[in-house]
Amino acid sequence: MTGIFADLHNHTTASDGDFSPQDLVARAAGLGIKVIGVTDHDTLDGLESALDAGKKEGIEVFLGVEISVRFKRAFFTGTLHVLTYFADGLLKDPGFVSRFKTLLAQGRGDGLVRARIEKINEVFGPGGESALLPRDLTFEDIAAYSDNASRRHFAMALDEKLGISDKETITRVIGNDSPAYLPSGVDLEQVKAFLKTEPVFGVLAHPAAGSFPGEGHYKEVLPPLETVSRLMPEMLDAGVKGLEVHYPGHSPEHKVLLMDWAQKYDLLVTGGSDCHDDVNRPLGVTGADEEEFIKLKQEVLCAEKKSR
Repeated sequence: MTGIFADLHNHTTASDGDFSPQDLVARAAGLGIKVIGVTDHDTLDGLESALDAGKKEGIEVFLGVEISVRFKRAFFTGTLHVLTYFADGLLKDPGFVSRFKTLLAQGRGDGLVRARIEKINEVFGPGGESALLPRDLTFEDIAAYSDNASRRHFAMALDEKLGISDKETITRVIGNDSPAYLPSGVDLEQVKAFLKTEPVFGVLAHPAAGSFPGEGHYKEVLPPLETVSRLMPEMLDAGVKGLEVHYPGHSPEHKVLLMDWAQKYDLLVTGGSDCHDDVNRPLGVTGADEEEFIKLKQEVLCAEKKSR
């Protein structure tokens, strides 16, 4: 038993977790958790199964998606994550599901490939800021190699389609340090449009995890707290209304600071374990208390009611 009321940030095999939705929900019930959030990266695929498991196990399943939001700023190129919660009845709304999937598709797969091509042409195309390419790169150039294009396929297209064989030049075009590099994730303006028009509630995930002291699985490639602080006005403008304060990769000092942020910006406080496995990121490490969860649930249900 963990004593945690609501663990609101967890992953399953629908994205990059080790546990199936059914297994995750059953484990949460076994730990005595009252509410389990299922929030896979950029997909809704495991949510129906999680709801069914919740009915079987007698535990409330709270639905969400962890949206990857990409940034290309002078001071930061990378992603922030927005936990986007919604009422379970919306899974039966084909219009809502379709619009959500359309948004998520922009952050990976073809949507991301097209965005990366556009940026490469903007910087390195014949009319670009640093013209290197003999012609603009096209989506067909990349799609000819794979339905799931990677950086390797971009390198192959530059060599075989555009005649650029010099490795240093290829790296200049597609490397992480390239001015044309775009990380995975959805553009903030697209996320903003979704948060403002759909019956969802956005929470900024693990805002201080990039400043986790020492080594840890929660630090990973997340930006430091100073960077997140600079981006906060944009996140608030985009419609983020909550802050994940309770998180395994937040130090006590960070939690105090984030509680101040929540008060300053009038944000709801949430929390979760960010479970991916049984060892490095286990379930039931932290979460929101009953009062915090009730406030969040009320906002989510109110958003759904207004949309009817």
